[in-house]
Amino acid sequence: MQEQSVKSNIPEIRALRILETYEGFNNYILGIKKKVETQKHFKITRPQSDYVLDFHKIVPKVARKWVPLDKYFSKRMMEDKLLTRQPEQIYVEKILAEKDKAFHIYGKLFESEDLHDFWLPRAAIVPNKERVVEIDYSKYTQRPPLEHQKEAIRKLVSNDKFILADDMGLGKTTSTVIASLETKSKKVLIICPASLKINWQREIANYTDRKVSIVEGKNWESGDYVIVNYDILKNFYDPKDIKNSQIINENFDLVVVDEAHYIQNKQAQRTKLVNDICKKIGRIWLLTGTPMTSRPINYFNLLDLVDSPVAWNWMAYVRRYCEGYQFKVGNRKVWKVDGASNLEELRDRTKPQVLRRLKQDILDLPDKIITPVYLNLKSKQYEALMGEYYDWYESSEESKSLTVQFSKLMKVRQIIAEEKIKQTIEVAENVIEQGKKVIIFTNFTNTLNQIKEHFGKSAVTLDGSMSKPARQNSVDQFQENDKIKVFIGNLKAAGVGITLTAAEAVIMNDLSFVPADHAQAEDRAYRYGQKSNVSIFYPLFDNTIEGVIYDILNKKKNIISTVMGDNEDKGGILEEILNSISRRR
Repeated sequence: MQEQSVKSNIPEIRALRILETYEGFNNYILGIKKKVETQKHFKITRPQSDYVLDFHKIVPKVARKWVPLDKYFSKRMMEDKLLTRQPEQIYVEKILAEKDKAFHIYGKLFESEDLHDFWLPRAAIVPNKERVVEIDYSKYTQRPPLEHQKEAIRKLVSNDKFILADDMGLGKTTSTVIASLETKSKKVLIICPASLKINWQREIANYTDRKVSIVEGKNWESGDYVIVNYDILKNFYDPKDIKNSQIINENFDLVVVDEAHYIQNKQAQRTKLVNDICKKIGRIWLLTGTPMTSRPINYFNLLDLVDSPVAWNWMAYVRRYCEGYQFKVGNRKVWKVDGASNLEELRDRTKPQVLRRLKQDILDLPDKIITPVYLNLKSKQYEALMGEYYDWYESSEESKSLTVQFSKLMKVRQIIAEEKIKQTIEVAENVIEQGKKVIIFTNFTNTLNQIKEHFGKSAVTLDGSMSKPARQNSVDQFQENDKIKVFIGNLKAAGVGITLTAAEAVIMNDLSFVPADHAQAEDRAYRYGQKSNVSIFYPLFDNTIEGVIYDILNKKKNIISTVMGDNEDKGGILEEILNSISRRR
């Protein structure tokens, strides 16, 4: 009896007993059954037995269609099977069984073949999750998207999980807002750097009056669109207490992760939080102008989040695209994955989940793309200085003098300029990560020096105290030295007479009261010899006098550029700005 019991646990014997009564539709199992019944000396193997035991209760899925093959895998298949041509697609009659990383298929590679079974990696089949959509853009006439943005909108609406990796200045925010409306998403979570929260709020308001809430600190506010920065996610999401996590309880049906290269490092706490949140929300859109930088390993987490087949096997990915290999450190093995290889293949294999276009590839772009970056200033020093200014303005006879008003506001402008250094550096570093050079302008020497201190040897400066040879050396180094990424200039001294076409981006850290100063400074990069479109960024503290200054400067700059000539009434512009500031109280 004991011997019979032992035998009944042997996988081969258990499998044979199942085959005796098997009446399913798995062609592989049916083939084994036929051999058992018709071939006298046939002995079932252990792998065959395990297969029967694992899958005899699974009903095969009938497909009966041709599906596209990933080029990388089809090339390998041709080499391994010694095929005379590379198969572009595969006919799937049935999916007999599934494992984590592979399908067992009953089908064929070519029309002329007979049907047979074979295993195929999941990553070999190109997923076709894109829906065909028709979008009526007539409802967006107040601010219509450009043609290249329509392609981005279509891609986002057609895919639940997608990476929009367009170059800076191509309007990823605009495309995403319109796409979110077209999907009829009821609740949208937007995760972004703190410096971009107001920009998102303003862009959404351009297209809808639905409620938008900006989350600050530990104060959660519900809305149809909820905007939260990376740094405070931990206040509203606890992986150990998901049921009581505010973000999950909101039941978002779309999450947008802006500047998604912030979550490239899978080991970082910020990345773990975002990954966990994304996995609990069905639709995920990642936005970044820097999807990979110079190391493909940085791309892996983004591809994993959008379920790209390339990211289904980490080890295969790092070996193929990161020149990955293991080595010993003491008694443990460590992976080295900071290399890069087969990049064209990686680009081709990720096309279904990624849209990446550079500015030079887009025909409908203006030559200069001017983008205000709206921020909120929290400064007691600023508030105190403005209080003193308004008290003085209302009580002093001197306040009638524009010159004295201008002088009194100088300290306020310096405070604004210095408070903005952190945000300016953040914008500049995003530009540099995309392999581009950047120019930063400021009116104040202390601000210039602080920015220079941050960038160190990768930056050069130009201000009024420098000799002509020293100024020219800064220009030459920026133009010709690949190691110099940043040019920091005084707006007056560096805003005219020099050429800085090595840059594709300009950042105005703080504002002059003269429109021509900014127009001329912008054109240091946008000059003869510039082969790319130029992005101009204006970081602005919208809740300060800067909002007034920028609006008036922008209006005057547009008027000046419409009518020929540079002899605008500077005194009149200064008076308008100062009067507007004084009326704000």
